[in-house]
Amino acid sequence: MKMKDYFNTNYPDVEYLRRKAKFNLPKFAFEYVDGGCNIEMALKRNTHDIRQIELIPYYLRDYNSISLKTTLFGETYDAPFGISPVGLQGLIWPNAPEILAKAAFEQNIPFVLSTVSTSPIEKIAEITEGKAWFQLYHPVDEAITDDLLKRCEAAGIKTLVLLSDVPTFAYRPKEIRNGLAMPPKMTWRNMVEIMLSPHWALATLKKGQPQFETLTKYMSGSMDMHHLALFMDKTFNGRLSEDKVARLRDKWKGNLVLKGLSTVEDSQKAISLGLDGIIISNHGGRQLDAGPSTISKSIEIMEKCKGQITIMMDSGIRDGADIARTLSTGIEFAFLGRSFMYGVGALGDHGGHHTINMLKKQLQQVMEQCCCESVYSLTDHIAKRNPFCMK
Repeated sequence: MKMKDYFNTNYPDVEYLRRKAKFNLPKFAFEYVDGGCNIEMALKRNTHDIRQIELIPYYLRDYNSISLKTTLFGETYDAPFGISPVGLQGLIWPNAPEILAKAAFEQNIPFVLSTVSTSPIEKIAEITEGKAWFQLYHPVDEAITDDLLKRCEAAGIKTLVLLSDVPTFAYRPKEIRNGLAMPPKMTWRNMVEIMLSPHWALATLKKGQPQFETLTKYMSGSMDMHHLALFMDKTFNGRLSEDKVARLRDKWKGNLVLKGLSTVEDSQKAISLGLDGIIISNHGGRQLDAGPSTISKSIEIMEKCKGQITIMMDSGIRDGADIARTLSTGIEFAFLGRSFMYGVGALGDHGGHHTINMLKKQLQQVMEQCCCESVYSLTDHIAKRNPFCMK
């Protein structure tokens, strides 16, 4: 079997992947990817609200075949979903960014590399032949901004994703308790967890401890969460303004996408600033526990901004049915983060391809059941009585 076709029947759903990842990984690594901020209400609300949307099947219609192909910024992808940027990916599984980037490239879907991931821009761009996207935390120092943009341009990156929803370091109790660090902090508790996770430990030992490879040239040594927070606060000013976005728009000649919006007001500002796209997101429920779900705000934004800018969404989307529900609202593209991290946490090098194939199978089944030939036609199948009052 070719790696591209890999599908492990023991893990036909994301929850099976999650359970296996929980078994494989040290607690501090699993809780990092699995958890949210504060008491995790936003994390739960995201998926719960997506699953309130109902799709209508039409059983007496004729149709030919299903197509998952989707065009985004002039590029035709083989599925209407991509891999969200996730920080510290190498903590979950050694070389996770490379595993996922390679799978995304071979399956022709977007992979977005985070500034705080564990692989350098140049390596991911090489794997994807420049087709990867890059998510930028906004640096305070213009010289660092310019250097990151030059590195992206030199590597052939065409789409830059500007992060807007990290104006402050998140309050995540599980990470605080675990003393999360890169590389992992060797507390007695974490050492016990590592010993109880031999598969992860051996793989990590073989590949070497993960580091913030993109940021290595801008930082010194390993950092615990306290010093990492100080470094991020000092180096990256997450709080954006229209002026900051406008300056980046002037500097970056490729596609510029703003990620983390959840209001019509901010979306309309993105349009006025000449951005190419927005990703409606609340950082997977990892920043503001008291905020609204992404799908509820997406529908509001769609009603006001559709046709004026490319509108995408992440946060809360877990499986193929969730992708179908999301696209039925008119959202043009879906991104998933945790599902892919569970995939590599459960299946290592095979996790990327398996998760993509699983999601494709699930999405195709929903579309076949609903008699929907194209992802663009999913809007014809949303129930009129949906919980978010879409007209």
